[in-house]
Amino acid sequence: MEIQASRAHARVGPTGEPILLLDQDRTLWDHVLVRRGLAALQRAEELGGGLGPYALQAAIAACHAHARTAAETDWHRIAALYDALAQLMPSPVVELNRAVAVSMAFGPEAGLELLEALAGEPLLKTYHLLPAVRGDLLTKLDRLEEARAEFERAATLTQNARERSLLLDRARACAPGSAPS
Repeated sequence: MEIQASRAHARVGPTGEPILLLDQDRTLWDHVLVRRGLAALQRAEELGGGLGPYALQAAIAACHAHARTAAETDWHRIAALYDALAQLMPSPVVELNRAVAVSMAFGPEAGLELLEALAGEPLLKTYHLLPAVRGDLLTKLDRLEEARAEFERAATLTQNARERSLLLDRARACAPGSAPS
């Protein structure tokens, strides 16, 4: 919880707009909370007996905390941790997060393949992050028209005006003739 809370000030911009994890200024993270969270995770690991779902989630957050920049994130480890979490606590949201981690570790095609399996999942039918993630991966593959449609769909599903604005901005960035984002 402390590692997650450490990012609070970096998650939103000066006017309240959401800042995606990869775009966050990590110097704004509360490093006291990070150290306390990492110490708590180390104590849990030293107890032995395998990591439960909370410790696995903390280990994922720790991977982000250990990286000084987004580019230094150990996505292969995060993907492996999500594999373990999916075994212990299977859920469509865990699978969605696993698809993101896999895409970062092994490329957007690998992530899209996992997302396809989630397309018919009833619990994600109205979850805006499924089309948002799909839009992100399609953008990385330069499939901009498909990405634009996914970001627009995600915007219609969120109840949060700031998220909707971010998603519509991302959709506009995919339009023909727009500058790359």
